[in-house]
Amino acid sequence: MSEVTTFTIDTAVAPAHRDEILDYIDKYYLLPKHDNFGFIKREYKENGLNLYFTGFKLEEGWRVEIEMESGSPIVVTMKWDEVTPEKFVKSIKEDLILAVQFYHENVRQSTLYFAWVEGEDIIPEQPPTSRKKLSDRLFGSNLLFIYILFFGVNILLLLLLGLRFAIIAIIALQLIIVVFSDRIYLRGNNWRITESNHYVHILEYQLPVQEFQEFKEKFGKEIVTQMKKEIYDKTLAVGQEPTCELGEGIFENYGFKCSPETRLVKKIDVYNIVKTAAEKFDLPIPKIVISNTLVPNAAATGPSPSRGLVLITTGLLVGLEDDEILSVLGHEMGHLKGRDPIVLFSIISGEFILRFTIFFPIVILNPILYIIVVMALIFFVAKFFETRADLVSAINIGQPKVLAESLRKIGFSRLQMERTASSNILQWLAWDPHPPLYFRIERLDKMKTPVKVKHPLIQSAKDVFIGFKHSFRR
Repeated sequence: MSEVTTFTIDTAVAPAHRDEILDYIDKYYLLPKHDNFGFIKREYKENGLNLYFTGFKLEEGWRVEIEMESGSPIVVTMKWDEVTPEKFVKSIKEDLILAVQFYHENVRQSTLYFAWVEGEDIIPEQPPTSRKKLSDRLFGSNLLFIYILFFGVNILLLLLLGLRFAIIAIIALQLIIVVFSDRIYLRGNNWRITESNHYVHILEYQLPVQEFQEFKEKFGKEIVTQMKKEIYDKTLAVGQEPTCELGEGIFENYGFKCSPETRLVKKIDVYNIVKTAAEKFDLPIPKIVISNTLVPNAAATGPSPSRGLVLITTGLLVGLEDDEILSVLGHEMGHLKGRDPIVLFSIISGEFILRFTIFFPIVILNPILYIIVVMALIFFVAKFFETRADLVSAINIGQPKVLAESLRKIGFSRLQMERTASSNILQWLAWDPHPPLYFRIERLDKMKTPVKVKHPLIQSAKDVFIGFKHSFRR
């Protein structure tokens, strides 16, 4: 008896590139694995290219027939018999999803991006600087990295003030940073989204690699900013949506022709997506800032839900659909609802006081080993809160599989690395508040809606311990 499943893979590429995705999968995924894939056939139909192939494991007698239809989204149909285990089918599905993401990453290397927020300054898309990366890590939802940075400051204050006053000064300074984290973060980012200014506009021109290289060599970054301003002045500034027709003269001035087949336009109602997420958690709408960088990310900070702030990058808006953005923001609302910055501040402060009182004899014996072990434990505990944020997003937003898909898109490189690793034990013990990505995705995929959990933090802590235990078997 045969089983059949059909699923879709979103494509963040312009129409001109849709068939190329299947070409890419054929060339870089199927052909190098000729021992596992065969009977490859390509057929052009009315809607574009169809790719047919078979995945197999001959020694086990496993066989999966696959059909992929190009489009937006790609439609994938998989058929297998009862001898073939679901785990084998799932691994092929995961590979296909990751292959599409790797193709997207290739296309991004030769894409011109234009992002605007109406009424705000024209700001060029920037790669994340070292300073910006540090800022995001310091004032994100967990604030753990700030305590590592303060280790040197702690020693200096101890030398200057003595033990008792240094402890008071250090805890007071860290508390001030937590209390004002929303205002600090607000100063360091690009654009504000408000009730009167809902939208982020994104325009992408996915050019052939050669044409893109010629454009970069001829003009450079400054011209891209100038083009953005000229397009903005002719479109959004006068109430018109950006189109090839409205921008045709501008593009011709810079030596290339705008084609609807190589263009993607998105208008994201960021304010209403954040508002929807906040309402589902019964929270006030947090401040919203947009950072114009293509690194897909979101973060939340603030001393309380009433002083909450969420950061969203344009990279997240480019790569995800509205329902996926909503689920990711549900994760961030989970941090605000749980007052995670304050809770983690309390854990860190408690450890800091114990370090110089009850635990001091242990610290003196080997201070470096003590710090390594304690920080590993603190980051492991932080994984409870990150895992709870996933769970409460699934409970309140009600789309665990959508959140799982978002994590696949955001972290496809890391996921690929985790899937090929012989063991993921070190991922669990790393100084990273997030559990391994494979664990988060598998956990979300297994959830059935509506998700009902009485004590999300307790359940999440149990799940983390179980995931860590299972990592010894991978």
